[in-house]
Amino acid sequence: MTAVSAVKAALRSQALETPSWAYGNSGTRFKVFAQPGVPRTPREKLDDAARVHAHTGAAPAVALHIPWDRVDDYPALAAYARELGLRIGAINANVFQDDDYRLGSVTHPDPAVRRKALDHLLECVDIMDVTGSRDLKLWFADGTNYPGQDDLHLRQDRLADALAAVYERLGEGQRMLLEYKLFEPAFYATDVPDWGTAYAHCLKLGDQAQVVVDTGHHAPGTNIEFIVALLLRERRLGGFDFNSRFYADDDLMAGAADPFQLFRIMYEVVRGGGLSPDTAFMLDQCHNIEPKIPAIIRSVMNVQEATAKALLVDGDALSAAQREGDVLGANAALMDAYATDVRPLLAEVRSDLGIDPDPLGAYQRSGWADKIRSERVGGTQAGWGA
Repeated sequence: MTAVSAVKAALRSQALETPSWAYGNSGTRFKVFAQPGVPRTPREKLDDAARVHAHTGAAPAVALHIPWDRVDDYPALAAYARELGLRIGAINANVFQDDDYRLGSVTHPDPAVRRKALDHLLECVDIMDVTGSRDLKLWFADGTNYPGQDDLHLRQDRLADALAAVYERLGEGQRMLLEYKLFEPAFYATDVPDWGTAYAHCLKLGDQAQVVVDTGHHAPGTNIEFIVALLLRERRLGGFDFNSRFYADDDLMAGAADPFQLFRIMYEVVRGGGLSPDTAFMLDQCHNIEPKIPAIIRSVMNVQEATAKALLVDGDALSAAQREGDVLGANAALMDAYATDVRPLLAEVRSDLGIDPDPLGAYQRSGWADKIRSERVGGTQAGWGA
C-alpha cells in the first residue's frame, strides 16, 4: 500500500461523534437564541445527525445528554438510530442544572444531594446498558467560589467515593470518561480543574477510567498537544471534546480559531497511536449565530482536514532531523504537511465512499433545511435545559 493509499484508508475509517445538544437551541451565558427548524425531540436530533453523516461519511455516532435527551423507551431510540445508519455514542450526565447543585453535586456537603447526584450517574449507566453505548461522560461543575467555603480535601474524598461507586457499576466493555475544566462556574477552586486531577482519579480506579481532553478547557497558551502525548503514552486518553476556545471556555467550531493547534493535536494522536476506536472523537459545540447543521458539517470537515495533514507528516524525515538536532529541519517537516492542501485528497476519499465530494454544497442542495423549517412547527424546540 502506498503512503497516499494508507492515508486515504485511515481517513475513510475515521469516525466522529456529534453532540445531540448541538442540534438544539443554544446561546451565550445571557441568552438562548431560537432558530427555525430546530429539533423538538431526540428522534429529530438523530434525523439531523443522520444528514451530517450522510454528507461527510465520518459522523456515525451521536452523543446523548441526560436529561435533555430523556425518553420513555431507550432501546427504541437506539433502534431508530440504527435505522438511520447511526449508533448511540457517549451518554453525558447532567449534575449541574438542578437548584440542589448550587454548592456542588457529588462533592456537595449534604449527603442527600450527593446521593441524588450519584443516583443520576448510575441511571446513565443503565441507559448505556440498553442503548449499547460504550462511554459514560462525566463533567462536574463542582467547586467553590470563596476561600473557606468548604473543605477542599473532603471534596476530593467525596468525588473519589462517587467515582468509585460508578466505576463499580460499569459493565464489561464500558468506560468512564472524566472531563476537566479550568474554571466556571466555580471561580475559587474547581474540583476537577486539570488533566492531572482527572488522571489521578482515573489511575486509582482502573483501566476503564479514562481522561477526556476538551480542547477549549485550558488556560491560554497551554500546550494541549503535550497533554495528549502524555495521556496516550500512559494509555489514559479516552477521548476528545473538539471545539475552539474564544468564548469563556469553548463552543466555537473545531479548528475555527486556531486550525494549526488542531493539526498539532492530531499529529500527536497519529504519532501516539490514538487514531483508533479506543479514542472517542466528539464535537462539543453549540451553534448560536450560525446555522446548526452546516456548522457541524464544517466542524467535521475541519477535523478531517487536520487529520489528513497529520497523516501526511514525513515521519522518517522528522525523526532524522530530530536525531541530528536539526531544529529548522524538524519544524519544516511539520510545516510542510500543514501547508499541504488536503481538500482534493478528501474529495477523493468522499468519492470512494460514494458521497458528494462537497459536503456543504451537497447539504445546501438537499433541501433538508427548507424541509425542517416547514415541518417542525409547533411543540417545544430542543435547547439547553429542554
